[in-house]
Amino acid sequence: MIVTEREPRENGRDYALRIIKQNIIWLELAPGSMVSESELAAQLGLSRTPVREALFELSKSRIVEIYPQKGSRIALVDYSMVEEASFTRLVLEKAIVQLACSMAKPKEINALERCVKLQEFYLENPDESMMMKLDDEFHRSLFTICEKQQTYAMMNSFTIHFDRVRRMSLASLRDNKTVADHRAVLEAIAAGNEQAAMANMELHLSRYKVDKQAILRDHPEYFKEMI
Repeated sequence: MIVTEREPRENGRDYALRIIKQNIIWLELAPGSMVSESELAAQLGLSRTPVREALFELSKSRIVEIYPQKGSRIALVDYSMVEEASFTRLVLEKAIVQLACSMAKPKEINALERCVKLQEFYLENPDESMMMKLDDEFHRSLFTICEKQQTYAMMNSFTIHFDRVRRMSLASLRDNKTVADHRAVLEAIAAGNEQAAMANMELHLSRYKVDKQAILRDHPEYFKEMI
């Protein structure tokens, strides 16, 4: 498991939630794997109570399955949950890029440009973790531009199902179009073209439907049998 430093003013429960969630998305805690409260607590340098609270919170999103007296399991990928999470992102992010076309200031456009350029660098010099972080930064920045940070936080608490598949796609796809999609969205926002921004965001967030077979090819053990 990848463990990063605790952030200032971050309590134990929030720290455990952030790190466990990140490791689920990054597949360090793989779908179908069992996790132990005591082992997680030891790795995080916490007592079991905040870890238990974090796992319970994640179980509300059905990404963790809790078995009393036995432990907890990271849920297998359920594409019905991915579909619902994707729908949530699609509705919200199309609205966000539409707003961004009129709200983005030159310095914010420049910040998005720097983010996309870094993504282009890591596309040529592969680093999946950096690509995932920069992908998150790009989307989070759009909500910040539109002063909708709480909306992003609400969305982010549920879309872990989508994000996990998104992480798989970075490793599975031979022709990853994520960065090209981000540039197209950025250019539409910079031009104030609402229709193009919304169309490019819809294409971007719909790609997992095309990616599904590639992901299943590389990770069949991660998915429920219904797929």
